[in-house]
Amino acid sequence: MWYFTWILGLLLACSLGIINVLRLEAQETWDREHIPLDPLTQLMTKETMLGRLKEKVENSRRNGFPFSILFISLKDFKAKNNLPEFEMDAVLRSVADCFQDDIRSGVDIAARMGEQDFLIALPGSPLKKAEQVAVQIKNEISERVKAPDLVVDVATGVAEYSALSGKFANTALEVDELIRVATAKSGL
Repeated sequence: MWYFTWILGLLLACSLGIINVLRLEAQETWDREHIPLDPLTQLMTKETMLGRLKEKVENSRRNGFPFSILFISLKDFKAKNNLPEFEMDAVLRSVADCFQDDIRSGVDIAARMGEQDFLIALPGSPLKKAEQVAVQIKNEISERVKAPDLVVDVATGVAEYSALSGKFANTALEVDELIRVATAKSGL
């Protein structure tokens, strides 16, 4: 008789676990569907990304997993290209499309941080992996974003958050500057 009680208890525990997983999945879906997006690129806005960065840093502190960010800038894009505004917008949309192909859906998050600057958060990715993604994205942009007289100079920077030190270790000045600005505004 005791094993019936034990089996019922086990079934109840499994049911509660499944309910919790479903609740978390529903919350994540709601979050994805109700976040403000940049109207041009359909990526997260800067403000949303700064809030998410804070969450990702906190998760990394708690679980000790690596967390990297990738900063992408189209250096002097508008100055080098004398294109009409609608063509500039089309190029920026194409660049954003390149991110969608090279990041993990539902895991990594991308945002437009400025007029021609982008940030991708790569939870669970060490610095080496983030550097590989940066190279992939840079190559993807070079291959896909082409037009006569169009100059797209892509600069990338990568940084990894260390749960041990509580800081980002970076490989590019742009990322360091971004983190300084982002942390000053969001309290990371």
